[in-house]
Amino acid sequence: MRSGQKGLNPFLDFLGVTLDEIKDGYARFRMPVRPEYLQGAKSMQGGLIVALADETIAHAMMTQLTPEEGLTTIELKSNFLAGVSDGELIATATVFKKGQSLVIGDCLVTDNKEKNVCRVSATFLLLKKKRV
Repeated sequence: MRSGQKGLNPFLDFLGVTLDEIKDGYARFRMPVRPEYLQGAKSMQGGLIVALADETIAHAMMTQLTPEEGLTTIELKSNFLAGVSDGELIATATVFKKGQSLVIGDCLVTDNKEKNVCRVSATFLLLKKKRV
C-alpha cells in the first residue's frame, strides 16, 4: 500500500482512492468526486465519504500494528460539515490513542479547495492473530 500498488484493496480501487502519504500514526488518501457518486440532491453520497474516512483511519492505525495484530471498526461517528458535488476529496487521519484492546482515530475530509466536508472519529478493536 505504501507504494500505491493497485489490487491490494479492491474496494479502494473501485472507488478510485489513491494513497497520498502514510507514516507512523498518519495517513492521507484522495478520492475523486464522480457523477455516479452523487445522490438525488446532486451532492456526494455521505456513506462514500464516511467509507473514505474509515479506510484512511484504518490505514493510519495499521502503521502502528505489530505483525500479530489486526483491527476492525467497532464504532464510528461522522459530522457532515458541507456538501460537495465535484472535484476531489482529501482525507487526513491520525491515531489519537492505541491501547491494549482499542485504537481511537480521527479523520478530517476536505475538498480540493480546502473546505471541510466531514469530520469522523472511530474506535477500532485490536484483533490478536493466533499463532500456529
